[in-house]
Amino acid sequence: SSRDYTYVGDIADGVVRALDRPNGFQIYNLGNGNPVKLSKFIEIIGDVTGKEVKINKKPPQPGDVPRTCADISKARSQLGYHPETPVYEGIQKTVAWYRDFFNVQ
Repeated sequence: SSRDYTYVGDIADGVVRALDRPNGFQIYNLGNGNPVKLSKFIEIIGDVTGKEVKINKKPPQPGDVPRTCADISKARSQLGYHPETPVYEGIQKTVAWYRDFFNVQ
């Protein structure tokens, strides 16, 4: 499967941009717009954490979709929203935050 993983800082930027503009009641789809395979995402987590990744594959779960991808065109045009954090970098930042916050290595 593939998902549109998006770093929380990019989402926060989009939310602030939406709040800063007097556009009334609008719905904006915030995301990255670039799906990443789950296997690649897991591989990156293993690389960043330095941990061996053990994958236990299961059949697709009921209701699961094979791919998600945010259409961010409205947010781009109306808000100037441009997510800038690549998935690898976002995972690095998240792992660093986690380790610092929970005081773990």
